[in-house]
Amino acid sequence: MKLKLAAPAVIALAMAWGCKHEIIQDPGTDSGNTEICFESEVLPIFQSNCAKAGCHDAISHREGRVLNSYDNIMRNGIVPGNALSSGLFRVLYASGESKMPPGGNTSLTDAQKATIGIWINQGAKNTTNCGTACDENAFAYTANVKPIISNYCTGCHSGANASNGMDLSTAAGIKVAASGGRFIGAISHASGYIAMPQGGAKLTDCQINVIQKWLAAGAPNN
Repeated sequence: MKLKLAAPAVIALAMAWGCKHEIIQDPGTDSGNTEICFESEVLPIFQSNCAKAGCHDAISHREGRVLNSYDNIMRNGIVPGNALSSGLFRVLYASGESKMPPGGNTSLTDAQKATIGIWINQGAKNTTNCGTACDENAFAYTANVKPIISNYCTGCHSGANASNGMDLSTAAGIKVAASGGRFIGAISHASGYIAMPQGGAKLTDCQINVIQKWLAAGAPNN
């Protein structure tokens, strides 16, 4: 069954990025907490997975699209209040050559797709300085560390196209990257290291502490 898009611009976007999709479920508006924060929950997903070298950053602007900021994301097929009619949400479920992110890159998780969809359904607001909850005393890999790394890092550092050969998609991979202090130096924006996420905002002190405490505990895959 084909879903009807709401506007010609969205139709054009869907056609340009392909029309074969998995079944797309409407994620609704309930985030299980409060309103989705664009700055800390949505933008990092786009910056890591889309707005990177060779894809949709300001330099590469593949297919004429840049996805590195709120205004640029909104120009690319977002229909506030309606995720299912938003080409930029629908393309996340495309398959084959139309798949986004394309082959060789790590696919967005169901949770990341849902976050984007819920944000759109909630009105696609440019929410900033939201004070997203973080507990630095909760540092299990699956529940606390992996979501941070997935949102900020694995778009570049995972899969066949992992930048600098650094795969951060597993607990073991993060542990290897952290040896010698390079990983923590990068995310802490310490002098002498390339600041990461590249082109994105620095992780909060709480997020960095969560990762450091997990590493100090032996980086368990828990």
